[in-house]
Amino acid sequence: MAKIRCTAVDFQLKGLHIRRFRVEPPIDPFIFTLTASSNTMTTEIIFRYVHFLSILGIFASLVAEHLLIAKSMTRAQIRRVSTIDAIFGLSALLALISGLLLWFVVGKPAEVYTQNGVFHAKIMLFVIVGLASIYPTLFFVKNRKGDATQTIDLPKPLIMVVRLELLIVALMPLLATMMSRGIGYFGG
Repeated sequence: MAKIRCTAVDFQLKGLHIRRFRVEPPIDPFIFTLTASSNTMTTEIIFRYVHFLSILGIFASLVAEHLLIAKSMTRAQIRRVSTIDAIFGLSALLALISGLLLWFVVGKPAEVYTQNGVFHAKIMLFVIVGLASIYPTLFFVKNRKGDATQTIDLPKPLIMVVRLELLIVALMPLLATMMSRGIGYFGG
C-alpha cells in the first residue's frame, strides 16, 4: 500500500483560523475531503449555509418579479418590484462572495472547482443572469419615481428577460448536483 503524506497550510481570514490540507499522492476530492478542526468545519458550514440562503433569495425574488410584472404597471407597483429587484441584487452579491470564499478559502481544494467543466458552465450562467438583470434594474430605477397612480407600459423584452433569468437560475441546482457527483471533473 502506498504511503500518503499530508501537509497542513494555516492562514488567518478576518480573525478566523483556517487550515487546509494537501494530500500527496493526490486523492480523488469527490471521495475524500479532509477538514482540520471543528472550527474550520464550522466556518465551511456557515459559508455553505449563507451561499444556499442567498441562492434561495435569488430564486424567490425572481419568482416574485415574474408574478408581479404585467404589461402595464403603476409607478407604485414598479416601486414594489424595484424593491424586490434590490433584494435580488443583494442576494446575488452575497451568493458571489460566499461562493468565492468557498472556492478559494474554505472547503474543498480550489482544483475541485477549477478543474470541472460543469462548474465553468455554472459560473457562465451566473454571469449571464447578472448581465441580463441590468436591463430590468435600470428600467425599474428610472420609472419608480413620479405620480404613484401613473401607468407605465413595460417593454416586452423586459418581461422576457425576467423569464429568461428565472429559467437560467432554475438550471443551476441541476449543475450543482452534477458537480457533487463528479460529473465534468477533468482533473487528475
